[in-house]
Amino acid sequence: MSGNPPSQLTAGLLLAAAGSIAFSGKAIIVKLAYRYGVDAVTLLMLRMLMALPMFALMAWWAGRDKAPLERQDWLGVLGLGFCGYYLSSFLDFWGLEYISASLERLILYLNPTLVLVLGWFLYKKRIAQRQAVAMAISYSGVLVVFGHELSLAGTNAALGALLVFLSAVTYAVYLTCSGQLVKRLGSLRLAGWASTAACGFCLLQFALLRPLDVSHVHEQVLWLSLLNAVACTALPVLLVMMAIERIGPGLTAQTGMIGPMSTLLMGVWILGEPFNAWVIAGTALVLSGVFWVTRPVGRAT
Repeated sequence: MSGNPPSQLTAGLLLAAAGSIAFSGKAIIVKLAYRYGVDAVTLLMLRMLMALPMFALMAWWAGRDKAPLERQDWLGVLGLGFCGYYLSSFLDFWGLEYISASLERLILYLNPTLVLVLGWFLYKKRIAQRQAVAMAISYSGVLVVFGHELSLAGTNAALGALLVFLSAVTYAVYLTCSGQLVKRLGSLRLAGWASTAACGFCLLQFALLRPLDVSHVHEQVLWLSLLNAVACTALPVLLVMMAIERIGPGLTAQTGMIGPMSTLLMGVWILGEPFNAWVIAGTALVLSGVFWVTRPVGRAT
């Protein structure tokens, strides 16, 4: 980081912060759309349908002048697209029907800890003692907020938290298993093609489960879905990639910790969600734990 000019460092930090806030806004938009009586299947389909041209353009742009994908690449893209973008997104949208945007963002922010656990389970990668303690801190923070929400919403909160946690698990599987394809295709090209595949799965799910008619959908849901597709789906990917180019993945990830805080504040301001000592304490614990988990093990503490 010391080799970066001040202007490049500032630009990178601003891009990373903007990308994190934009990603976090997805939960707010979804909660707003649910106020118009739409369900998760329809809402996810609208988001992915509107994002499809941007994903396809991303895949094409990243693959210019490169070798075409081979059969094994396509199989990998389909598998990762199903797990990491379709299934993860659907479980997330479904879970948001039952829990607050703040709790949803905190659960999803456990992703680095889930990647560590999957690495240990699948590849026997050692989890350092410091990382294990940090994970315990993070999960205790989620339990604090979850316990408070459970007292207010009852079993619905438990169902919603489980669905969002499974969303985080499926996305962690995507991250853990995508290593070889990232090396072959590049992160932007893989994200573009996997997201395009996920759009196909979402459209297929809608065709099988819902009548092929969205005329009953409120106009505000269509506008919110467009905003979600552009500002909270495609744009953040580009912002984060630009940030990584300027300040590297480590500092970009640490700057991304602004995401849960922005969701918390937007949830209070836009959705009227509670803002109390339980939420503040849980958020602080989750952010602290994830910060220590994502720091290199060999680094002095």
